[in-house]
Parts: sequence; C-alpha cells; structure tokens
Amino acid sequence: MEVLGTTTLFLVVFLVLFVAWRKVEAKRRNWPPGPTPLPLIGNLLQLKPTNIAEQFKKMSKKYGSVFMLYFGLDPVVIVYGYDVVKKVLVDSGDEFLNRGSFPTSDKTNKGLGIIMSNNERWVQLRRFSLMTLRNFGMGKKSIEERIQEEAEHLMKELRDKRGQAFNPQHLFNCVTSNVISYILLGKRFDYHDEEYLQILKQLIDGVRLESSVSGQLYNFFPWIMDYLPGPHQTFFKNIYGVQAFIARKVEENEKILDHTDVPQNFVDAFLLKMEQEKNNPTTEFTKENLMMTIYDLFIAGTETSSTTMRYFFMTLVEHPDVQAKIQDEIDRVIGRERMPTMKDRLEMPFTDAAIHEGQRLLDFIPLGLIRMAKRDVEMEGFIIPKGATIYPILSSALHDPKQYANPYQFNPEHFLDKDGRFKKNGADMPFSAGKRNCLGEGLARMELFIFITTVLQSFSLKHAPGVPKIDLTPDVSGFLNIPRQVPFCFSPR
Repeated sequence: MEVLGTTTLFLVVFLVLFVAWRKVEAKRRNWPPGPTPLPLIGNLLQLKPTNIAEQFKKMSKKYGSVFMLYFGLDPVVIVYGYDVVKKVLVDSGDEFLNRGSFPTSDKTNKGLGIIMSNNERWVQLRRFSLMTLRNFGMGKKSIEERIQEEAEHLMKELRDKRGQAFNPQHLFNCVTSNVISYILLGKRFDYHDEEYLQILKQLIDGVRLESSVSGQLYNFFPWIMDYLPGPHQTFFKNIYGVQAFIARKVEENEKILDHTDVPQNFVDAFLLKMEQEKNNPTTEFTKENLMMTIYDLFIAGTETSSTTMRYFFMTLVEHPDVQAKIQDEIDRVIGRERMPTMKDRLEMPFTDAAIHEGQRLLDFIPLGLIRMAKRDVEMEGFIIPKGATIYPILSSALHDPKQYANPYQFNPEHFLDKDGRFKKNGADMPFSAGKRNCLGEGLARMELFIFITTVLQSFSLKHAPGVPKIDLTPDVSGFLNIPRQVPFCFSPR
C-alpha cells in the first residue's frame, strides 16, 4: 500500500509538471491560445463528440479566431471566421496545401487517391482528374444532356408515387450516383438493382456513422477504438464494401478495354495512362491509386449533391413562399413543356440564389477538410507550428455575421442585390476554396439546378399527412451535417 501511494503521488506530481511545462512552452513559442491540455488525452474532456462546430464557435468567443487544442498528443489549430479561413485556404493556401491526419480516412484511404493524398501524388492525380473530367464533358453540353436524361428517370419515379409521402433519400442517391457512375464507369444502374441499392445503403450508413459519436471518438482515440467493438467498426465494414464494389467495376472495365480506341470513361483513361507510365518507377498512376481515386469521386459525387437536394426540398416544404417564387420563375422562363437547361439559370436569379442559400444553410461539411502547416506560419499575431493539423471551419464562413445579414435564417436575399440580380459572396464556401477546392463543384451545381428545377416544374412539395412541421436541424452533426430522415409529398401541379 505504501508503494502504491508513493507511485500515485509521483504520477500526480509528474502530470501537474507536464501540464505546466506544456503551457509555458506554448506561450514561449507564441502558439495560439486555447484551453490547457491534459497529458495523453489533451483537450478531449473539454470536447463532446457531437456538434463540434458549435463547440468551436463558443471557444472562438473566448480565445479568438485562431486557437489551439490537443487531440491526444497532436496539436490542432482551429481557424474560425471567414477572414482567417480564407487566409488558410486561399491567401496562404500553399503553406497549408497538404492534408493533416484524419484517422478514419487514414485507415480507409491510406494516403491514396485524390482527396487525402499529399505532395506530388496529389499534384499528379488532381491534374489528371481535372483534365480527364473536362474531356468527358464536365461543365459542358454532353454532361448536361446526361443529367437531363437522369432527370427523366427521376420524374418517372416521382410520378409513380402519385403524390404519396415518402423519404426520397435512396432515390436521390441513385440519381446523383448514376451521373458520376456514367462519367467514371461509362454506365448507369437501374434504381431497383439490388446490388447497387445495397452499395448505396452501405455508403449512406457509412457517412452517417463517421459523423456519429462513435465515429468522432475514433478520430480522437484511434489507437484505443481500433480494439473496441461498436458502430465505428460497422463504418469500416461499409466503406470496405463500397471499395470492393468499385474494384469489381474497375476490373470489369479493364477486361474489355481497347487500347487502340478512344477512352470511353474515366477508368479507361486512367488505365491507358498506367500503360504509358509502366516503365516509370516513380509513377503515381498505379492500380491502388486508380481504385482510391474512383472511390473518392464516387462518394463525393453521390452523397454531397443528393443530400443537398433532399435538404433543399425539405426547406421548401417549410418555406412555401420561396417555393412559389421559384415556380413562378420556372413558369415564366422555362414553362411546363421543355426540360430546363443551364442557360436558363442566367435568367433565374431567384432560383439560383435560393439554391445557394440552401447549400449555405445545410453546411454539409462544417469542419472543412483538414490541412497541415508546411512550416511555422504567422497568423493573427500567433505562430502556427509546422506539422500542426488545421481545421478551417467552413461553417464559420457560411454563417459569418459580417457576410450574411441573418446567418442562421433561410433567406435567398443573401444572394441577391438590390435590383434582384444574383450576387456572389466570397464566404460562400460549401465546396471549400483555393487549390484544393472540390473538383466536382461545376458538376454538382449543374445537377442541383437541373434536378431541382425539373422537379419543381411538375411538382409542389408538401408536408406528409399528419406532419405539421419538418425539423431542419441536423439529425447527426460531426464531420458532416446529416439532415433528418423525413417523408414528404411530391404533389403534381
């Protein structure tokens, strides 16, 4: 007992001295301020693994727009507010170009692909992806026609519902996934294909689980959570299932690839590039990077647009006045007979503004995708240390009161000038900003405009019977904001 007491006393003294030393060291080096960390666990006791963006908002009021936390032993710098987020992503973007460590992605992506890779690998894969996507019509007429074709399939499904209430999540995932699948794999899937539906379910569940309490805890304590059961293990199972599906589809393309023909899709183009680079020992065009790049683009091209569309329609149910204005604009510019086109958007400023406002309020990726400081960088009078993980809080830009008159209210007027014309706002960052912004932004904006206007051209959105109000607050708020699963009605106009 005496030995135990001595050991305990020694440990307490050691921990107190360790905390005091770390606090003095941070002050000496002029690191950003923040709450005092504890040994081993850092500031994790001061953070709840739910709605972390809201907790960062409260901390910013105490510590300022740049402050430091410790996730375990790792220093993490939070930048909060449009001005400093812009500095990290745009003004000083080269200093923060690399991704930091994000344990769930570290395990599933292994530094491969386009979203979580760094240095020369990222440069080569992004340059190739941008060029290839443009060659296949990203932002051009060919992809617009493909989206219009998918919109026709969507309309058939909605007509078959005959105005009955349902939750459109799975349908919308099928719609947006088919657009990106056509670009990547050269094919679309039937909305009732059982294997395809199972993969989309794994994707949806995986995204949700990553933002759950268990998923957040994994990103705080990966070295512990790896050995514990729980929903986070289901997350990895789901993601590996999606990756296996992608691998099978890539192999199917590889078997029928004609090396003498023009590539028909993204996979073909990548395989041909691999052939060209086969004698280059340092090439990044490998089968592993192909699989992960397709996986990255498949997930990003499916979930972001489908969730945004579902949330936007839920919002219109709660704002029938906005819905009516959009439909008036559709009737005046497009009419009821022909399919909407991207040219129409120039003459539909209110619709364009409402869609931008819906994306802003959804705030789909509130924490932003992490960055890492390449060297010691001065910001707001403090030194961000080399190697520190940076969280550019996109939510703080999208809700910055200096940029938006009513940042927490749905108001399309945020994107209209005094003459009713659409106006841009630099703080509008749902796709991030700078050199590492989402490379599918053009595709996503095209999908949202065409799908939304096509639906509202023929349907009005209404509450489900017996449901007087839809709760628009997130069901899950972590790495992503996931809207609630709500049925509503698509009633023929």
